[in-house]
Amino acid sequence: MHQEGKIKLAFFVAIIGVTLTVLGMGTEFWVVLAQPKNFIGNQTCQMAHYGLWKGCIRTLWVADIDPERTSCGPAELPGGETSGRCASIFIFTYIHVSLLSCSDLNLAAAILALLSLTMMVTGSICIAMSLSKGVPFFLKPAAFCFILSGVLVLLSILIFHQSVLALLSSNHAVPLHHELSWSVACVGSAGATLIFGGFLFIILSLPFSPWQKCLPHKNSTT
Repeated sequence: MHQEGKIKLAFFVAIIGVTLTVLGMGTEFWVVLAQPKNFIGNQTCQMAHYGLWKGCIRTLWVADIDPERTSCGPAELPGGETSGRCASIFIFTYIHVSLLSCSDLNLAAAILALLSLTMMVTGSICIAMSLSKGVPFFLKPAAFCFILSGVLVLLSILIFHQSVLALLSSNHAVPLHHELSWSVACVGSAGATLIFGGFLFIILSLPFSPWQKCLPHKNSTT
């Protein structure tokens, strides 16, 4: 039971990473693009926020923006989405700058994100088998799956950021201010948590691990 409790504790850490990953990947607040608030020259300005799967264009009132802020935003201000809803990232366009020109990088980031989710599921299955069968062998493949999923999550963020930079450099007709938003922080924390959880499983799988000293073996009581 002592060893089982430690495995469950490490699994809880990994589950936190999985939860943060799903939360971050399902949102459209990975990056915020904003034009200067006085760019249009009227009482409104436009900004956009998007993630791996979809994006939103919002029109905000300049009067609602902080006077010390030069760009349109933040996204939390009251306003409206273009066409009243968010659109799929693959058909989403911002002002005169098309995201389709960077769709390859966006697609690569999305594929890595999906692969990371697959590795998380595989690692969870390995832990479930280890707990149910009492076989410590499954801890090593679980550790590999969670560490790899964390690395894939971090790579997804890097590639997504490159797609943002490519988008900004593809067209200079509209000056844009960009900043990575809270979803990236959430996913980045998830990647680090998954890697940490994976190393915990590696420690538990080692025969000389200090966590396993003086622990009775199930097969020794016959």
